[in-house]
Amino acid sequence: MADERLFLTELLGLKVFDLKGRKIGVVKDAAIVPLVDPVRVDRFLIGSGAAWLKVRYEQVRSISLDGIFLLDEILTPHHSDEYVLRVSRDLLDQQIIDAQGRKVVRVTDITFEIRQDGDCQVLWVLDVDVGIRSVLRRLVQGVIPPRLVRKLQSRIPPRSIRWEFCNILEPDPQRRLRLNISNKLLEGMHPADLADIVEDLGPADREAIFENIDSEVAADALSEIDPDIQASILESLETEKAADIVEEMAPDEAADVLAGLEEETSHEILEEMEHEPKSEVTELMEFEEDTAGGMMNTEYVSLPESGTVADAIAALKANEELLESLNTIFLVDGCEQLKGSVPLARLFLHEGAKPLRELASETLIEVAVSEQREQVTELFDKYNLLALPVVDEQHKLAGVITADDVISVLRQK
Repeated sequence: MADERLFLTELLGLKVFDLKGRKIGVVKDAAIVPLVDPVRVDRFLIGSGAAWLKVRYEQVRSISLDGIFLLDEILTPHHSDEYVLRVSRDLLDQQIIDAQGRKVVRVTDITFEIRQDGDCQVLWVLDVDVGIRSVLRRLVQGVIPPRLVRKLQSRIPPRSIRWEFCNILEPDPQRRLRLNISNKLLEGMHPADLADIVEDLGPADREAIFENIDSEVAADALSEIDPDIQASILESLETEKAADIVEEMAPDEAADVLAGLEEETSHEILEEMEHEPKSEVTELMEFEEDTAGGMMNTEYVSLPESGTVADAIAALKANEELLESLNTIFLVDGCEQLKGSVPLARLFLHEGAKPLRELASETLIEVAVSEQREQVTELFDKYNLLALPVVDEQHKLAGVITADDVISVLRQK
């Protein structure tokens, strides 16, 4: 073959010949054993009469459009193997995740590369095909000779996904383990992209993803998902796994998610959570959803009003996980009453001994926990706020509403 490639549509039905050039059957499927090699075709399943035979990769002398020619004739009957991924049965027409393109696609064909390995030739999975070319091959499969099909498709631009960027969807956790299906590609994606993918999947595939990915990654993605789908995902998971994910969420987001669940399910998840995140989430769930208390987050940095820039820098280092969303430090007195706010950027313009109260904003804008959502959004709009402190009846700092929180509310509308 000139280009040393072979499509699955060409492989299926390909004749298999023995040492004397006699036909012994045709290819019905090909299989990979991911635990041994995630790319190389390990065996071919050959239909010969009523029985299927197994041809191992090291038994193949050559592969081309003319057929598969063997090195030996010691063939064994095919038996089902739970560690095997059958290319036609398990991949063709199935949905997979294109991790590089960040979308769900349906497999219409597969491209193999033919490689020389000592005395034999082997097939390596190269691409998953999802474009018009592969649709054409499927439509004329077995009707038009493969070489003519290749000429016809030459004017159509190829559309495919490299095999290493594909993530197979497999709901069965035991089969995922046996097939060595990794979640690294998904865990490396941006949470918003992973959320979009999850929303395009069916319930079983959603559950499989969240059951098997890292809890922190799952929490970030869950925060980006439609509330109705959030609830269905958590309700489908084992309680312990659901609790692990909720623990990793920001307290306000966790409270919102649990509030959308059946009361019994919400209670079970709370019971499985660690004490500290559980108490924060429980406290937030007591506020009405459309109030400042229901919108606020309890993850913020506050310091005594007598503190210095050096104290603030030390506090930031101790709360490194909050830095991406942090833009303000709040000042409180000995009774935890709110006294001021310091924009984060001002810290880097002064020496460590500089008192924080001298850097505080001239006007302190705050809101009570009982304030209605509409008034909160009006304050953000009027004063161009990035963060709004929320105080309780004793004027103690209870939480913070960020611009992201307000944007989420407006999006839901």
